[in-house]
Amino acid sequence: MKFNTKVIHGGQHPEATTGAVMTPIYQTSTYAQTSPGKPFHEDYEYARTTNPTRTALENALASIENGERGLAFSSGLAATDCLIRMFKSGDEIITMDDLYGGTYRMFTNIFKDSGIKFHFVEMNDLDTFESLINENTKLVWIETPTNPLMKLVDIAKIAKITKKHNLLFAVDNTFATPYLQKPLDLGADVVMHSATKYLGGHSDLIAGALVTKDPELGKKLHFKQFATGAILGPMDSFLVLRGIKTLHLRMQRHCENGQKVAEFLEKHAKIKTVYYPGLPSHPSHELAKKQMKDFGGMVTFNFKSGELKDAISFLEKLQLFTLAESLGGVESLANHPINMSHASVPVAKRLEVDITDDLIRLSVGIEDIDDLLEDLAQALK
Repeated sequence: MKFNTKVIHGGQHPEATTGAVMTPIYQTSTYAQTSPGKPFHEDYEYARTTNPTRTALENALASIENGERGLAFSSGLAATDCLIRMFKSGDEIITMDDLYGGTYRMFTNIFKDSGIKFHFVEMNDLDTFESLINENTKLVWIETPTNPLMKLVDIAKIAKITKKHNLLFAVDNTFATPYLQKPLDLGADVVMHSATKYLGGHSDLIAGALVTKDPELGKKLHFKQFATGAILGPMDSFLVLRGIKTLHLRMQRHCENGQKVAEFLEKHAKIKTVYYPGLPSHPSHELAKKQMKDFGGMVTFNFKSGELKDAISFLEKLQLFTLAESLGGVESLANHPINMSHASVPVAKRLEVDITDDLIRLSVGIEDIDDLLEDLAQALK
């Protein structure tokens, strides 16, 4: 099946008992057994282990990422946490210098006493990256595009190195979604999503996902998920499953609007730099054309003045763009990284990777583009 068909039919089947086209919400915590230790249905014994609604979502996730096993979590960070729990004291993980603030917080704070060592590196410097690999290295974790600076990494090149050294390779595909980018096809072993964002698509749930290429790895991750309990409930599973069915339509409009917003901002007299892979000025524009189907709906920029007050003034004047955490919903959102998504990242670290006081991140929604551009223009006056 082509992707636009997969989001609707991939891994999906009418419900067996009634033929319901949409998977029902199985709002149950447990399942009947015919005899002690013999459940009525062999796949369903207790809902922390499996739930039919969640299973349907997990099958859909595996399908759209061209993976073998999908797992649905209570959040993107819960999914990340489950993967990191695969490792032990003495293991080393190489990751990027530009990461979502919550991921950075988890790596540096939550796992700081675990004995796992994290290396933060500019992943496009392949020589430096490979020089960090040693016998203790177990995982390479990347985002592409990154949050918030829209850096890109060549997934295929990283995969070639990880295969050479027999390392696990994971990609946070939240910004791109499987509509734009297929990390597993490019050589990654695991894909992570904050399904709160584009997969859900309507700013009405919190969810996460892992998709693996190797069924055995998926089985190990499922055991850790079952044992620690970071599962997605049936109602939210239903909502993500419903959101996925329109992912292709929404992403087309996100990309169209994102490109026009980026072009508008790049021409504006008050704007210094626009970070958007669809612009020829983006340092990884050619990679984006090779690795992604289109360029997405996330646009980041800063001001020529470099002043915090200009960023605050702009954000307070917006009318259609809502100043709020998160991204990937149908509505346009604006974010001030130093006070919102990346507030937990130390100032020195933020400045090291150019997350400045005047940096703004836009999640461009699917509204009429003329209205969005008019809102940006009035806020920039």
